Amino acid sequence: MPEQFKSGFVNIFGAPNAGKSTLLNLLLGERLVIISPKVQTTRHRILGILTEPGYQIVFSDTPGIIEPKYKLHQKMMLQVKSALEDADVAILMHDINRPIEEFELISDQLKLKVPTILLLNKTDVLKDKSTIDTSLNVYQEKYPKWDVLAISAKKEINTDKIMPLILKHLPEGFAYYPDDSISDRSQRFFVGEMIREQIYSIYEEEIPYHAAVLVQSFEEKTTLDVIKADIIVSRETQKMILLGKGGSMIKQLGINSRKVIEEFLQKKVHLELFVKVRPKWRDNDNYLKEYGYN
Repeated sequence: MPEQFKSGFVNIFGAPNAGKSTLLNLLLGERLVIISPKVQTTRHRILGILTEPGYQIVFSDTPGIIEPKYKLHQKMMLQVKSALEDADVAILMHDINRPIEEFELISDQLKLKVPTILLLNKTDVLKDKSTIDTSLNVYQEKYPKWDVLAISAKKEINTDKIMPLILKHLPEGFAYYPDDSISDRSQRFFVGEMIREQIYSIYEEEIPYHAAVLVQSFEEKTTLDVIKADIIVSRETQKMILLGKGGSMIKQLGINSRKVIEEFLQKKVHLELFVKVRPKWRDNDNYLKEYGYN
């Protein structure tokens, strides 16, 4: 191990749809976490591990900070709280197109006491690019101890400046995980997330927010993996929407999900999906525990 090896937890916080998951995938160079233009896509705290000569960074993507309406939301916010407690460096993300007042509500809640990097994201969709410097000055004046950077995670604008800022603040330490680790989560977990991502992509309105995915079996065979997963919804009407006329929608969901899972596993997959109704599962502790929201 080289001298002055650096390591630590770099945890990413922000409002829903601020671009946290897109940033994590970019920093890791891996499509590890699911992304969607819909809010509240991320429900779990997911660790992404980057090991290079001289350092190991354990990144953490966290759910977007919201006012909880269900026990599911409460569980999500507990994961944000745990990420606050073990952060060595914090990255805050804010949509530069949104008012500073919205950001202040979040930053006041977090009460960060560690080195902080504020990323003003989505500069690519800013109508007036000349306001970038003005915004930077406003936020830098408001948060003088923080590093403030205007970026576009989606278009990779100015993102090459992020890693040097992280390494500047990263403490000396030891590797927490083996060199070849990319996450603390299992393949089964990521398969479930990929199915859920396709639900966000295919279905509109309330369906994604009422749906959970539980991988019931993951059987690795020589030529292909056989995966069976349950999709949980709250109401019978939602089940009918998921299935579609003559099963057309669930068939399309299966095709899309299998494609991304095969890319991830680098192997052929036989995927079976089952839709089950669990009324008010988002407010049921037993269901939430079963579906991995501990």
